[in-house]
Amino acid sequence: MLFRKQSWLILVAAAALLSAVACGNFGKVEQGRAVAFDKQNGVVTLILDSAPQSEPRYDVLPPVKVKVPRDPNEMGAPPEPGRMLYNDFEKHRIVIFDPEAVAIKTVSYTVVERFDKVTRDDPRVAKAKFPRVDRQKKTVTVYSRRYKILITFAVPDEYLALPDITWKAGDEIRYYYKQPGQALRMMNVSKTDMSKAGK
Repeated sequence: MLFRKQSWLILVAAAALLSAVACGNFGKVEQGRAVAFDKQNGVVTLILDSAPQSEPRYDVLPPVKVKVPRDPNEMGAPPEPGRMLYNDFEKHRIVIFDPEAVAIKTVSYTVVERFDKVTRDDPRVAKAKFPRVDRQKKTVTVYSRRYKILITFAVPDEYLALPDITWKAGDEIRYYYKQPGQALRMMNVSKTDMSKAGK
C-alpha cells in the first residue's frame, strides 16, 4: 500500500512539475479522509493526513473544505463520507471524528468476533452493508477492505446513541491544488484499483 501511495504521489508530482514549468506556479498534493460531502455544492470535508510518507494518520484539525475540480474529467468517484478515521485492530480501539465538538476521539472496544483474510467476494461481505449497529446487543460490525478483517465489537453504552456513520470509514481522497480550497484534480483512493494503474 505504501509503495502504491508513493508511486501515485510521484506520478502526480511529475504532472504537477510539468504544469508548473509551463505556468511558473507549483501546486501541492494533500490526502485526507472524507467526513462529509455536500454533493449539491461540490464540497468535500476532509481530515488531512499528517504522515503522507508512511501509513496514513488522519488527525489534522480543523477539517478542511475542498471544492471538487471544475472539470469533471479531473474527478474520480464521488467521496463517500464516514466518521471513523482509524481502527486499531490490535489495541482494540477506534478513532472517530466528532463533528459537534470538532474533535478526534478514541473509543476502546471489546472484540466479540473477528475473522481475518476476508476478501471482498466473501459471501459474508460481498453484498452486505457496513457498518451494522445492533443496539440491542450493543455491538458494531465493520469490514476493512484494506486489512481484509471482518470484526464485531462491543462499545460503551454512551457511544451507541451516535449515528451509524460514526463507525464507517470515509473514503480516502487525494487531491492536487494550487489555490487552497479548490482541487484541480481529485482521486478517490478507496475506490480506485491501484493494481491496474498503468495497464
